[in-house]
Amino acid sequence: MEELSIRIKIADREYPMKVKAQDEEKVRSASRLINERLKTYKDQFGIDDKQDLLAMVAFDSLVEKLTTDETHQAIDQTVIEKVNHLNHLVSQSIL
Repeated sequence: MEELSIRIKIADREYPMKVKAQDEEKVRSASRLINERLKTYKDQFGIDDKQDLLAMVAFDSLVEKLTTDETHQAIDQTVIEKVNHLNHLVSQSIL
């Protein structure tokens, strides 16, 4: 796998990174999203402190992830139940 050396900027700081070529766009996109959220919170709440803004972005991101994980678990459980039901129906029709 080819690794690229890139620099991303988050909250006016640059960070050097080594990423796989196929992950570069994802990493750059994540950086853009973080900076957009920082700007949104700064504008919305009038907060200038970068640490407070970064903490808010981190907190919101984790809440989003936990919500998404919960949703995926519910979907997975529903799919498992439906597959089990279908398997039961198929086994009954074979008999």
